[in-house]
Amino acid sequence: MTIGYQEKFRPQFHFTPAKNWLNDPNGLVFFEGEYHLFYQHHPDSSIWGPMHWGHAVSLDLIHWEHYPVALKPDHNGRMFSGSAVVDWNDTSGFFSGGAGLVAILTQEDLYVESNQTRQRQSLAYSADKGRTWSMYEGNPVLSDVQLTDFRDPKVFWHDQSNRWVMVIAVGDHVRLYTSLNLKDWEFASEFGTEFGSHDGVWECPDLIELTIDGGKNTKWVLIVSIGDNPEFPEGSRTQYFIGEFNGIEFISDHSKETVLWFDYGRDNYAGVTWSDIPESDGRRILIGWMSNWKYANFTPTVTWRSAMTLPRELTLQTREAGIRLIQVPVIEAKTLRQDQIDIGNMSVDSGEIEVLQGVSLEIEVEFELCNAMEFGIIVRASEQEKTIIGYNVDEQHLFIDRTRSGEVGFHEQFACKHAAMLHPENNRIKFSIFVDHSSVEVFADNGALVMTDLIFPNPSSNSLKLFAIGGEVLIRSMKVYPLKSIYTEI
Repeated sequence: MTIGYQEKFRPQFHFTPAKNWLNDPNGLVFFEGEYHLFYQHHPDSSIWGPMHWGHAVSLDLIHWEHYPVALKPDHNGRMFSGSAVVDWNDTSGFFSGGAGLVAILTQEDLYVESNQTRQRQSLAYSADKGRTWSMYEGNPVLSDVQLTDFRDPKVFWHDQSNRWVMVIAVGDHVRLYTSLNLKDWEFASEFGTEFGSHDGVWECPDLIELTIDGGKNTKWVLIVSIGDNPEFPEGSRTQYFIGEFNGIEFISDHSKETVLWFDYGRDNYAGVTWSDIPESDGRRILIGWMSNWKYANFTPTVTWRSAMTLPRELTLQTREAGIRLIQVPVIEAKTLRQDQIDIGNMSVDSGEIEVLQGVSLEIEVEFELCNAMEFGIIVRASEQEKTIIGYNVDEQHLFIDRTRSGEVGFHEQFACKHAAMLHPENNRIKFSIFVDHSSVEVFADNGALVMTDLIFPNPSSNSLKLFAIGGEVLIRSMKVYPLKSIYTEI
């Protein structure tokens, strides 16, 4: 089918709502051949408001079919973030001995005769592959009157302890609860008050087990998002911890002051992973909200607002500094590639060279250092606009500079340049870039370093350039793939 999602800035290969507001991904679950993506949604406005769960379904993680709103506010409050699982053995009793989908989410309302908010956990269930949902009559299933911030439950089945586990954000830490039936929850432990970054409130946790270096040994990874703090220019962002989980408590392998950032860009937040992807597939796949609470309500779109990142496969690899989380776009993204353009070997000496034009691109490039002080790629360029993905040799920094990337005046801190450490390997720097109509995603160090940024260039800013400053750099290989729109015939 052909769909006419061609508004200015509308991404052409990233998920967006059909219209109005989107934020956190919710209820990510795979069931009977379908990937479900629920998301925080305000169906009546393109700015944040009373939260619902929007819903879309995909067969390939790339092309999505929009479905009606799945969950609407009820007498227990608005529908905040949460997760979904397949209750294969009907532990909940919702499915007459069969299997079905259960969503576990936060509902927010006000205490009776008070202006103080309360956040409580509720269940919804679906016996028809997520097409319709019923709220559990016994909601809420978990509450604590002493907690103001008590939200974003991520639930999974833990084989070793033969029970459900919930990890949930509680202000400056996470708590873990366990259950046999998804309805009755017991406190197990907590983690994080003295660990990692506390630049903002903790939100949207996920706890997953990953193999190390593709072998049989595993570690557990706790992913935690951090809300915007006006004192810090980064705004909302995400960190992760690597450690052990025994069914009761998570124990970090790192010192309390260690901070491992999930993404060094400005626009990857609230990412969580899909539940119930089959063992025959074996992947752990995450998607994040491609925005930042610092300016999310003000980005220059009209009928829709916000997008998701590309879905990414997560793995663990052993590096010189220790075990680190690796992210790469799911292999299904390669189905969008059109004919490869091979730029080949060339050099750039203290200047800019245009190599082609395009607005939806995948770029793979490998540079060999010579005597240039700075070098890289300029995307979505024109005489007035450009987004720079560059490398500073002295500082050994990979950076994105979006100060002249297009429309930047909607928030005083959007126009910025930010960087992360990247060491050359055999005197070379290699990375890949996905460029869409309003974003860039950069994957370097084989996926150990990722930077995700929104940009809002004029559609006519379509030049792709190579550049070098202060000397020469060699391009040892460069492949560019124009990418098909997901809204063409499929």
